[in-house]
Amino acid sequence: MKGGTVQIVWHERKPVLTLDFHPLSATLATAGADFDIKFWSIKPSGTEKLPLVSYLSNLTYHSSAVNVIRFSSSGELLASGADGGDLIIWKLNSSDTGQTWKVMKMLRSHLKDILDLQWSSDAKYIISGSVDNCCIIWDVNKGTNLQTLDAHAHYVQGVAWDPLGKYASSLSSDRTCRIYMNKPHKSKGTEKVNYVCQQVISKADQPLFKNSQDTKIHLFHDETLPSFFRRLAWSPDGSFLVVPAGSYKTNTASEAVNAAYIISRKDLSRPARLLPSTNKAVVAVRFCPIIFKLRGTNSLDSVGVFNLPYRIIFALATLNSLYIYDTESISPLAVLAGLHYAAITDITWSSDARYLALSSQDGFCSLVEFENDELGSPYSLSEGKVEEDSKSTVQTGNNTATVPTGNFGAVLSESKDMELEARAGASGNIGAAISENQSTVTQEKPDNMVIEATGNVEGVIANSRKNEAEEKTDDMVIETTGRIGAAELDRKRKAEPEDNAAKQPWNLGTVSFGAQDKAGQQLSSSKSTPLSNKPARKRITPIALDP
Repeated sequence: MKGGTVQIVWHERKPVLTLDFHPLSATLATAGADFDIKFWSIKPSGTEKLPLVSYLSNLTYHSSAVNVIRFSSSGELLASGADGGDLIIWKLNSSDTGQTWKVMKMLRSHLKDILDLQWSSDAKYIISGSVDNCCIIWDVNKGTNLQTLDAHAHYVQGVAWDPLGKYASSLSSDRTCRIYMNKPHKSKGTEKVNYVCQQVISKADQPLFKNSQDTKIHLFHDETLPSFFRRLAWSPDGSFLVVPAGSYKTNTASEAVNAAYIISRKDLSRPARLLPSTNKAVVAVRFCPIIFKLRGTNSLDSVGVFNLPYRIIFALATLNSLYIYDTESISPLAVLAGLHYAAITDITWSSDARYLALSSQDGFCSLVEFENDELGSPYSLSEGKVEEDSKSTVQTGNNTATVPTGNFGAVLSESKDMELEARAGASGNIGAAISENQSTVTQEKPDNMVIEATGNVEGVIANSRKNEAEEKTDDMVIETTGRIGAAELDRKRKAEPEDNAAKQPWNLGTVSFGAQDKAGQQLSSSKSTPLSNKPARKRITPIALDP
């Protein structure tokens, strides 16, 4: 596995807010605060430390920041959502001079900024979420608003579509995750989509002490979470949903732990498992499009939750780090930390699972390249087949999840002690982390970067040092502007990040390998952070939420 932050100007020094790989090629699309959508060619690194990135073209039509872009499953269409509520459908056209993208439709029903969107698996529909507190389901061919879901009381920052077409889901800063079921109704002989809210996941009934009364504890962060996005996702087979922005307490007096929740398709009323992160909230989830064969390393703990005949791999992005999980192990396959100076905004996988990319508000993108068969051997998934979660789940009532304590306290303590963002040597990029004969070889890395492999990815293990750069909350600025409401996140975070961007090299269209000393840049930055000694690293373990 090779990876690091690519030292090029992606969007004229402006924050990169979203990115997506084309499903049929290694073309990467990015968009952000400069209003443009840009296309990049990604090629294997070869002997270099990072994949080779070259600029291809750009689309200019939006008049405001572009928050989300997503290709349809066929790759023929591209949807882009922006500030102001504009949703554009682009179509790929072929001609004698080559292929070009042209505006096919403009969809306007949202009153305010669109923060997230997703295509249905058949590319007939799109679901979008907005600052106007609504989700809208669109008919792409007709360009019409089929249904508006307006039950949320605050911004809708993430939406996801069940690949089997039965459910849709949304996540809002009102601290609720809503799951809708399609109950189509017939009108004049034609069947129309009709999504009805089936579950509202919001709080946990947590017994504090024996013989004490239950106390309801919120499962998600409120609107003060310093991120525009809470991008949730369904697994490729539809067997489970992963929801970010989790915040869980063992009791009202304890400190909350950041987490993502796994919700089984068998019981959508409550989380089946909790994936804790470190000191930053989880803001995005993205699944690898390829399903892999089992490796025979499935632990008893994992069997109880997934019970799948194959491995599904997914990535979780916190504000400052990236976790890679699979359904066969109880710990992350790898953890990447310290890649960016500002918040991570989006993540995406290439269609062949060769590349994993993430974007950040510091104006840069990072790329991870996997070797052939490093993640495993592909598994042929039968069409439409879903392996249901065989784990017996707790009975719930009134749409409130019941999450018992179990061994949560011990794991919470371990997760807080785990060292994720260790300092390493000075170099222009992260470089390659390679394991030889199960012994760890650590490549020289920038002072603020680390790749930590902790699971069963063959040939990829890297140690990190004991010193950790403490991430400060002043890196994330929240300011009330009153334009949309008193709790609105400051739009200045989409403008040029002066303190961070000024420290970066700007070299449009080229990739610089090892030429810049980011360690020195970090130390000279006004937002450089002090070092502190941490206890020995402990492993973060997913927590089964059992009665």
